[in-house]
This record gives sequence, C-alpha cells and structure tokens, in this order.
Amino acid sequence: MLSSNEFVRRSLEVHIFFARIMKEHSLFLQLSFTPRDASFSRRADELRMEFDELLWDVVCLSNGVIRNSVINSGEIVTPYTLRAENITSYLTGVKIPEYITKAEMELRAGTCKNFDPAFERGVCTLNNRAIDLIRSIIEFKSSVLSNVLSCKMFTTNYPLMIDHILREAKLYLRMITKLQKRENIDIEKEIYGQELFWNKMMADHSKFIRGLLDPTEENLIKLADDFAKEFDKLTKELKAAIDKSLPTDKITDAIFEATKKVHNFNTQSTKGILDCEIRSIIIPLLGDHVLREANHFIRLLKSFQEED
Repeated sequence: MLSSNEFVRRSLEVHIFFARIMKEHSLFLQLSFTPRDASFSRRADELRMEFDELLWDVVCLSNGVIRNSVINSGEIVTPYTLRAENITSYLTGVKIPEYITKAEMELRAGTCKNFDPAFERGVCTLNNRAIDLIRSIIEFKSSVLSNVLSCKMFTTNYPLMIDHILREAKLYLRMITKLQKRENIDIEKEIYGQELFWNKMMADHSKFIRGLLDPTEENLIKLADDFAKEFDKLTKELKAAIDKSLPTDKITDAIFEATKKVHNFNTQSTKGILDCEIRSIIIPLLGDHVLREANHFIRLLKSFQEED
C-alpha cells in the first residue's frame, strides 16, 4: 500500500502532466468540428474549461510538493508553451488562460516530507473529481471516434489522432484509479507497459506531423516519416522481447536515443511553426503539446534506467 506522502506526490505529478494534455485535447477537438456539429464543439469547449479549472487546482496544490525532476523535465511547460498558447488563441479566437501557464513556470520543487491529513484528503477529493471528468472526456472522445469511423461525422482530425487521444485519457484514468486505491505497483510490469505505450505515442506523433505538413516541406516530411518507421520498428522489437522474456536493455537504449532525436525534431518544428517558417496546417499549440509528451517519455526512460 502506498504511503500517504507517495500518494500525494504521485497523484499531483500525474495530474500536472495529464490535466494539461486533456485540456489541449479538448481544444483540438473543439476546433475540428464542422458547423453541423456545433453542439460537439460546445461540449469540447465545456470539457476544456473544466480541465482548466482542474489544472489550476492541481498547480495550487503542487507548489513545494512535486519533484524537481518533474519540474525540470519540460513535460509541464516548455520555453514555447506560453507563446504557443497566445498564437493559437489569436488564430482561433479561443481564450486560453495565461495565468495557469505562468504559475506553472514558477513552480518550486517539493521540500515537505510529511503532509497533514487535511492536505491528503484534499488530494483524495481532487482525484475523485478528476476521475469523473476523465470518464466524461473518454465518453466524448469515444462518441466522436465512433461517429467518424461509421462515416456519420467529418472532423479535421485524423481517426488515428482521435484514437490516440482516447488511449491517453484511458491511461490517465487507470493511473489515477490505481493511486486512489493506494495500490502497490509492479515496477517491472509498469515499466514495460509505459515504455510500450509511449513508444507507440512517439510513432503516432511523427505520423500526425508528417500528414499535417504542407507537401512542399519535403525534407521535414521525410524526417517525420523516418521517425514513424523507427518507432514502429522499436515497438515491435520491444513487444517481442517482452513476450519471450528476453532482456530489453539494448532496445530501451535505442528507444531513448530515438526519443532524444524526436525531441530535437519537435523542438525545431515548434520553433519553426511559431516563427511562421514552416508551411503546415498544424495548430501551433499541437507542436508544443507533442514536445511535452516527448519530454515526459524521456523523464520516464531515465527513471526506468535508475530502477535497473
């Protein structure tokens, strides 16, 4: 069973990353619907604002609690997040609250070693609230995906992207539900599961970027395509090794190197999009979004190496 301190810290560290991811998923969905499906756009907007509120409460609770490795990883915010939000807001007319991002930029690492029962109860209440909200966005994403796959709805998001963001929401729900039950985690199983999951996410990101670049961006398209193929290959190799109970150290090292390379690619792509130097139909905040997810995976891979 998790200690009270571990429960508090781990809950907030999961939320500080995933609540922002969910609010941005809501935005990407909101912007993707046609006028016929304005009700879906309104629902996505409602979910986005609810995740704004959740994230703000998480930020307020996290100061002086979460680890330095999380704060410095670039998974919460990057040097480009605020500008990406401002440009996205300008281009779309959707108001994205700056105060949350600015507060995240000022977060301090944890120094408290013991939390009083009232603080712990507050995190427990936050988790229950988050579970309800995550279930709502899973239901919404599932409905959109079902409509798209049955040709009852058109959106500007790839079906794979809708499926991708649905999988991320389901992972978030599983993690918070486990924490809320104070379950002990099988470290080896957790490592393999997270590594397989995020490796697949890196492949998906490369495929999205490849398909959203203007056809004239031939060099960037080739780079994105190469990354997609590399991560697909590594996913197959890792799964095969796990299934056969073979050592995975070399594959994990290769995944780590590939993720660092895709991080550099995402960084340059985000800067290029924000500076209007890349032709694409990529929402500016999407570039920063996938960069943060790469940063999250890099931190996880580093922590996995420490567990060995």
